[in-house]
Amino acid sequence: MKIVLAQPRGFCAGVVRAIDIVERAIEISDRPVYVRHEIVHNKHVVESLRDKGATFVEDVDEIPDGAIAIFSAHGVAKSVEGEAVDRGLATIDATCPLVTKVHRQVARLDRLGYEIILIGHDGHPEVEGTMGQLPGRILLVQNIEDAETVRVVDPEKVAYVTQTTLSLDDTAGIVAVLSRRFPAMPEPPTEDICYATTNRQFSIRRLAEASDLVIVIGAPNSSNSNRLVEVAAQLGTAAHRIESADQLNDEWFAGVDAVAITAGASVPEYLVDETVNYLVERFGAEVSEDPVGEPERVEFPLPKELRAASPA
Repeated sequence: MKIVLAQPRGFCAGVVRAIDIVERAIEISDRPVYVRHEIVHNKHVVESLRDKGATFVEDVDEIPDGAIAIFSAHGVAKSVEGEAVDRGLATIDATCPLVTKVHRQVARLDRLGYEIILIGHDGHPEVEGTMGQLPGRILLVQNIEDAETVRVVDPEKVAYVTQTTLSLDDTAGIVAVLSRRFPAMPEPPTEDICYATTNRQFSIRRLAEASDLVIVIGAPNSSNSNRLVEVAAQLGTAAHRIESADQLNDEWFAGVDAVAITAGASVPEYLVDETVNYLVERFGAEVSEDPVGEPERVEFPLPKELRAASPA
């Protein structure tokens, strides 16, 4: 059995920044640090930060007075920000800058008088945060069927934005339907689907074509990880998502000669190492890095209040 490790894989710049924000806040503050929602969608990351002193909650009203409140990388609705301000909480925004870019695009389109369609998955925290920029005024489209039936006030004055972690192919199909129905609809000035999602999908699409099996390491609620499974499956390659090596099933590897392994954007590299080590020990697999792909070198700076602060 031969294993090829996808490049890029694992942590993206937005995830690294979000984790660094929590760690830095714990380091420099003598106040308790609370994080609203999982900082990123990976329980191993969350547990690691909890062990270092962070407390995770789902609602701002669970955060005690005097604590630091950190918003997760997925972004939050205006109402959540407002509730924290009303409570007088010290807040730190760990929203991925690429999600913030979508929020700013929503505000710009609203100022220009456009009705806004959001392409995304209902219930995902990022979608809730983006919808919450204009409560009750953004139309959610999840699939082709929604795109065919969504009703707008003025077909000449409608625009769209997207969740940052969608399938490129699925999104292209939805946009094609919307463009047919609303020919005046403008294209976003830049692509909303983030570079990390795009790069990982391109990589696994290429590797899946030369593999018998694809293993995606990622959480069940990780949108970008689930999209990687779909990309491989759409090419006819068997694909499974696991959270860690203990979820591997030996039956998946019967008769398999070539395996591609990738990891979602919230996955620490040690989970990849554990998966590879299991397959090497169990099947004598030979491991190589993808010779075509390259690691990402994108970095996002910390918020200025954390860059300037010194330990309390």
